[in-house]
Amino acid sequence: MVEAWRGETLHIAITDCKGRFIRYKIVDPSFHNWTALEVVLRNELIYNFPLCNKSFNLSYCGHDL
Repeated sequence: MVEAWRGETLHIAITDCKGRFIRYKIVDPSFHNWTALEVVLRNELIYNFPLCNKSFNLSYCGHDL
């Protein structure tokens, strides 16, 4: 886990018994806020998305990484 400017960036690695990667995942700091944005945008028009996204200070496509 490392601190990014929006919050923590988490790197998760799962290895087999020989130490080879089976799975590797990175969780962006804004990942947890995307659900909140979804709730805010319910029953709204899509053109509100950029304004709401900036209000939540989210990254696009893991830009924080």
